[in-house]
Amino acid sequence: MKILAISIIDKTAVPNKLVCGEYDLSSFSFFQRSSVQEFLKFFSCTLSERTQPAVRQSVQEEGHVYSHPSSPLSCVIICDTEYPARVAFSLINKILDDYITKFGQKIETSFPELKEYIAKYQRPENADSILKVQKELDETKVILHKTIESVLERGEKLDHLVAQSEQLSSQSKQFYKVAKKTNSSCCWVQ
Repeated sequence: MKILAISIIDKTAVPNKLVCGEYDLSSFSFFQRSSVQEFLKFFSCTLSERTQPAVRQSVQEEGHVYSHPSSPLSCVIICDTEYPARVAFSLINKILDDYITKFGQKIETSFPELKEYIAKYQRPENADSILKVQKELDETKVILHKTIESVLERGEKLDHLVAQSEQLSSQSKQFYKVAKKTNSSCCWVQ
C-alpha cells in the first residue's frame, strides 16, 4: 500500500492548475521519475477537471479525488490498488480542511504539510482507526490460531503418552503374571 502523489488543484483556472503537490517516486528508477511526476501532475489535473464540486470520485481504484463544495480547490491522491479508498478520502478531507483553515480562499503554492502527510500516511492504519483495529484483530487471530494449533499438538502428544502408558501398564501386568507363574512352579521351599 503506497501513496504516489498528493495534489491540490485550483479548479478556477482553465485548464485546472496544480497549486501544490508532493510525490513519493522512490519505487521508480531515477531516470523515470521526472516523466512519471509529469504524468501524475497531468492525471491529477484531468481528474480534477472531470469532478463536479462536492463529489467524491475514484478512478480504477488508483486515483481518488474530492472537489470541495465551498472552495475552488480539489485534492487528488494517486495510490496503488491496495490502498483503501475510505482512507484516501479521509486523508483528502483532512488535507483540504487544513489548507482552507490555513489560507482561507487564498491560493498559496507552498503547503509543506503535504510532505508530512505523504510520509505519515504511507501506512493506511495511521489515518484510519478502524483499519488499525482491523489489523490488530487480524494479528490477534493469527496468534490465536497458532496457540490453538500448539494446544492440539500437545493434546495429540498427551494422547500418545497415555496410549504408551496404558500399553506399558498392560505389559507390566503381563510380566507380573508370567513372573509369578514362573516363580511358583520352580521354587518350592519345604
